[in-house]
Amino acid sequence: APPALNCAAPDTGNMELLAGFGTAEQRERWLEPLLDARIRSAFAMTEPEVASSDAANIATRIVRDGDEYVVDGRKWYISGAMNPDCRLLIVMGKTDPAAEPHRQQSMVLVPRDTPGVTVRRGMTVFGYDDADHGGHAEVTFEDVRVPAGNLLGEEGAGFAIAQARLGPGRIHHCMRAIGIAERALELTCRRVLDRTAFGGPLADQGVVQDWIAESRVRIEQLRLLVLKTAWLMDTVGNRGAHTEIQAIKIATPRTVEWILDKAVQAHGAAGVSQDTPLAALWAFNRTIRIADGPDEVHKRSLARRELRRYRQESP
Repeated sequence: APPALNCAAPDTGNMELLAGFGTAEQRERWLEPLLDARIRSAFAMTEPEVASSDAANIATRIVRDGDEYVVDGRKWYISGAMNPDCRLLIVMGKTDPAAEPHRQQSMVLVPRDTPGVTVRRGMTVFGYDDADHGGHAEVTFEDVRVPAGNLLGEEGAGFAIAQARLGPGRIHHCMRAIGIAERALELTCRRVLDRTAFGGPLADQGVVQDWIAESRVRIEQLRLLVLKTAWLMDTVGNRGAHTEIQAIKIATPRTVEWILDKAVQAHGAAGVSQDTPLAALWAFNRTIRIADGPDEVHKRSLARRELRRYRQESP
């Protein structure tokens, strides 16, 4: 559904970056064809050699050389880079390693066909290629030169731009995950009504009924929390909704993982096979606990913000 409606990752986030930080020329060249679904794009941030959950670790270099920027580095799990219609990579790297940690990074727009850009291999997720959006890739940048006008925003603003992108991206992931949960519960209900064990339908088993009831309750809890977060983002902005964005990013994939686990259990061997979508959905959902910041980073940040309220009250 997301690719069919042109609202799949990473294009949605890239559209928002271009709309919010791109120049008129950048929007005309890249945003308009993305909105029209005439091209696809990729977002190149994660690196294999560093813990990318801390953006200060990013090692890819972006160096100004006259009227150009030179990009050198290695990225992986770059969503969308395997898509044959991918025409643009938004690349995050360090322009000033001596600056304070959150001002070291910048972003540049790199056309996919720029000399020195090499897609080394496709990356799988638990064996799945995630081909619905083109698939993830390992990409190297070797003496890649782009015009200075391809800088997105300003030098040193890469971390702030990434945060602006990841806020909406997190709620997008959570909305998709709720759809996954609904699909898993539907499949569970149909399966247990259709299968007989120990003299009656599986649906008559108390433990199965408990799974179904708990799944519905948890879906509705998630739906309301995500809806509240979306409302806050619309009314007070991403910064004002920071706590709720982190809360849904922690709660949603973890809860949907539980619902998927029960759906797999209800299906038995079929649940881990290629004959139902459950195994692929589980693999996708599990990655969301890492993508756009791992659970532990969100919990650390959320707890610090919660504690700060009470520290300020202390004499």
